[in-house]
Amino acid sequence: AGRHLAIGNRRLLAEVGITGPSLAAAEAQAGALETRGRTVFFVAADTEVVGLVALADTVRPGVREALGELRTLGVGEILLLTGDSQAVADAVAAELGIGCRAGFLPEDKIAEVRRLQAEGRVVLFVGDGINDAPAIAQADVGVAMGVAGSTVAVEAASVTLLRDDWTLVPAAIRLGRRGARTIRQNLAFAAVYNVVGIGLAALGLLPPVWAAAAQSLPDVAIMVNSARLIRARITAR
Repeated sequence: AGRHLAIGNRRLLAEVGITGPSLAAAEAQAGALETRGRTVFFVAADTEVVGLVALADTVRPGVREALGELRTLGVGEILLLTGDSQAVADAVAAELGIGCRAGFLPEDKIAEVRRLQAEGRVVLFVGDGINDAPAIAQADVGVAMGVAGSTVAVEAASVTLLRDDWTLVPAAIRLGRRGARTIRQNLAFAAVYNVVGIGLAALGLLPPVWAAAAQSLPDVAIMVNSARLIRARITAR
């Protein structure tokens, strides 16, 4: 009908030049909704705010348990980085017992990750949207929620979770640590075995035929040791 509509946050209203009494009245209502943990979108027609859309951020099942496991695993600080308002972020963060940073654009999330890395922190970033993809790529370990995640986020991630299940985040950390421990065990065993074998061969205590046969033993041992990770993978599920 020839009218200009704008639906979005306060930043959008400022960009399109919405001011006046209608904005002041909407701000008062929006503030009351945000203190209850609602994300508010303003609806403006031409130069006036004509309505509000309030959405509730619900915490996914298993998030509290997963955050508790992360702390048990030694994660020092857990932060919520969000584009929502500070009031909404505070409400969700208080419910989960974590810190928060609000009003973040994608570049702000990258800056926060870089700030933490500059402090010597190892950063794991979990996200699922296009807005999260740059920070996922910047983090030391980027984790994408694969089912709900955008293709860009999945491509940027080091780890993709194929279920939208937060309990898989600590499970992935445990599996990664076990994998790294297995690699160190394999390297140590191969190094010691070869040093001992070379020493025995150099002293003439290991005939060439036996040395050739013995060379296959570490390969078998490494494969058997690594195969234990299959059980760990099933447990992580």
